[in-house]
Amino acid sequence: MDEFVTPPPLERGDRIAIVAPASNPREDAPHVYDLGIERLREVFDLEPVEFPTAEKSADYLYDHPAERARDIEEAFADPEIRGVIAVIGGNDQVRILDHLDRKVLRENPTRFYGYSDNTHLELALWNLGIVSFYGPAVMVELAMDRELFDHTREYVERALFADSLGEVEPAERFTDEPGDWTDPDSLAEPRDTESSPGWTWAGGDRAVSGRVWGGCLEIIDQRLLSGLDLPDEERLDGAVLAIETSEELPDPAWVAGVLRALGERGLLARFAGVLVGRPPARTHLESNPPEAREEYRRRQREAVIEVFEEYNPDAPVVTGLEFGHAWPTVPIPIGGRVEIDPEQERVAFPGG
Repeated sequence: MDEFVTPPPLERGDRIAIVAPASNPREDAPHVYDLGIERLREVFDLEPVEFPTAEKSADYLYDHPAERARDIEEAFADPEIRGVIAVIGGNDQVRILDHLDRKVLRENPTRFYGYSDNTHLELALWNLGIVSFYGPAVMVELAMDRELFDHTREYVERALFADSLGEVEPAERFTDEPGDWTDPDSLAEPRDTESSPGWTWAGGDRAVSGRVWGGCLEIIDQRLLSGLDLPDEERLDGAVLAIETSEELPDPAWVAGVLRALGERGLLARFAGVLVGRPPARTHLESNPPEAREEYRRRQREAVIEVFEEYNPDAPVVTGLEFGHAWPTVPIPIGGRVEIDPEQERVAFPGG
């Protein structure tokens, strides 16, 4: 578990590659994409470099998985590129795994940023011992409304420019309201937010530490079903599982079922602790009222806790963290070290 490298941080003025290893709705919402690129320049003082897939349509990318893999490899291998960020997630990145040249990635460790479907790439990097960051993405966190969340900006800056993410704190407010990408004027209006209840602590009460493994639970499920690029299970001993769910709003019973299957496989018992991102509870198609959203989050939270009570009761479980498909966002390091202290209710990513 100690054979990991965290690629060096970027510096302001560095070049960051824009790639689309998952999907790319740029054609449908160019104003959103442009705002994300502008934020990289104006807020973070980076120089975006658009690689070929960043200009391709979602249909084209689906038909050309090898080109998506090639963009990643070339971005990592380019000595003038200091970081690589995904345009957005998707739902078919599993198809690029057979096309990735792991030797190129291993020999050119570079900071990668993305989440959701990009879980596939990040777990491939995990297998190579390369730390990556679960977020942000160009067309989501970086193109949120009139202004970035202060919470997002603070932790994205750390993920970009610091040696470690350090200690993280709960946000005071959050939102899972989807943006209206069909209306360019909507970017001038802030999304509705609600007061954050903070994190929920359950499970074991002893402090633990380990390297983070995980990502979007729907994508982890895909990966296990495909059997592609799975880790040596012994390397998960003492790791910390990080999971979150997407705007597809999987039923909490499905979440429990996937975790239960991992438990029966013997994987859940290997983890020292568990981090769970706050789930979104509404979509573009389903605008649930506040009471229904809170009920959905409660049911998912209880499902996760109950499964770990059965398969790994000593593991501390922290739910409601700010990573994944609700905002603001903390780009946690996949493969990076995390410390979980239930007594102090403290979560920190010390680096290394």
